[in-house]
Amino acid sequence: MKIVHIACLAGMLWLTGCATTGTDTTVAGGASDGPATPTNNKAPARPAHTPLIPTGPLQPIMAVNTFNGGGVASLSAPADLWDRIRRGFAMPDLQHELVQDREQWYATRPDYIQRMTERSSKYLFHIVEELERRGMPTELALLPYIESAFNPQAVSSAKAAGMWQFMPATGNYFDLKQNAFRDDRRDVLASTRAALDYLQKLYGMFGDWHLALAAYNWGEGSVGRAIARNQKAGLGTSYTDLNMPAETRLYVPKLQAVKNIVANPDAFKAELPLIENHPYFQTVDITHDIDVALVATLSGIREDDFRALNPSYKRPVILAAGTPQILLPWDNAKVFQRNLEARREGQYASWTVWSVPTTMTVADAAQRTGMSESDLRAMNNIPPRMLIKAGSALMVPRSVTTREDVSSHLADNGQLAFAPEIVTRRTTVRARKGETVASVAKRYNLSTSNVADWNDVKASAAFKLGQQIVVYLPVRAAVAAATQVRSSNVRNVVQARSKQSAAKAPVSAPAKRGGTPSKVKKR
Repeated sequence: MKIVHIACLAGMLWLTGCATTGTDTTVAGGASDGPATPTNNKAPARPAHTPLIPTGPLQPIMAVNTFNGGGVASLSAPADLWDRIRRGFAMPDLQHELVQDREQWYATRPDYIQRMTERSSKYLFHIVEELERRGMPTELALLPYIESAFNPQAVSSAKAAGMWQFMPATGNYFDLKQNAFRDDRRDVLASTRAALDYLQKLYGMFGDWHLALAAYNWGEGSVGRAIARNQKAGLGTSYTDLNMPAETRLYVPKLQAVKNIVANPDAFKAELPLIENHPYFQTVDITHDIDVALVATLSGIREDDFRALNPSYKRPVILAAGTPQILLPWDNAKVFQRNLEARREGQYASWTVWSVPTTMTVADAAQRTGMSESDLRAMNNIPPRMLIKAGSALMVPRSVTTREDVSSHLADNGQLAFAPEIVTRRTTVRARKGETVASVAKRYNLSTSNVADWNDVKASAAFKLGQQIVVYLPVRAAVAAATQVRSSNVRNVVQARSKQSAAKAPVSAPAKRGGTPSKVKKR
């Protein structure tokens, strides 16, 4: 017992020594100042904090210095997403009379603002997150209001699509797939990534957000040429200095007007719906082709709500090899995963893709796939009077015995291609000298067997000169052939009539040499 008591006493004395002696001291920045010499067993005095004194004269702190990263960050979390967007405003304001004009336009249409902002509530959080991650101004989150009123299904007269309004060629440049099954220009994640990539590229080119936005609308080449023209003429090169189309002239004023309304909605008597500073959706992995209707059922949402978050899909099935992730409302994502894991029976997809082996009619394709012609046309948007070209990817019913999902090559590159359906007309042509069935077939690019069948002769038969031959030709070729036959008939008639006229004409006495004799005066 005494041994334990002595051991405890020794331990206490050792701890006391550790608490009252020091071996080093640390200055600002974490650097060691070396060993310190203890005095009278007291802790060494730590040096006071040394302030950093500037060498030059002090300058007043301007508002611009505190606006973007230079000020004290607010410690309170944003009340909602609108507040978060306001805190990230970093673009210079555009002062122009067109801004007031657009403010008035929006302020007098509260219903329009309400529809736009409510629609945007599904996508705005993700866009703000991406902008902040890239260090970009949060005003850019408002750009889809100008482009598409936040409608991912919007299509312009120039064929720009999605809420960021990508043209087909620009979409391809930024790797937005456009095939028979999906259009990534409408995809929420892919189109946002591409739009911010593009805006960053444009800002790097022009060093000015207003010019970058003008280039997003008008094209970088157009803006570059407008700047070059002004430089050559000794004029300014800012956004308001350039000569540009009316649409581009209004583009930044529209964005500035929306920014001003978001910054101070009360001043414009506008009501912004509450958008929580929380993700609206989350991504969910899929490992098998699956019907859109089944996803909606398993997640407990309407199919329309699913398509609002996944607007790129053109067909009733999701091809996992092409889009291995889907978006679902935050709370429904777990519901879907739980129900999917519990599902043990039946297929996930009732549709698959068939690559057409050879050019064929819609009727032939429908017969081979077990569909009606009208259903096949409706499912694949096949226009009338068209043939389906070889290699086309058709969406067709999936049999119960099919186990393989659609390949990544088809899912990413499947396209539909059509050729005009050839309409033929029964036409009669005349045989030339020495004409045979084979020579007629060659002349009109037909098969010898067809020409023989149409004329009820053998394939080796020959025709008499001028004999009428029945052929079925495409409409244009048939018209040309008929015209040729009519011209030949007219020519023959004219020649025959000329011969008849020559035969009926009276024979006149030959004139005497020297012409008509004249009277001779007698002497």
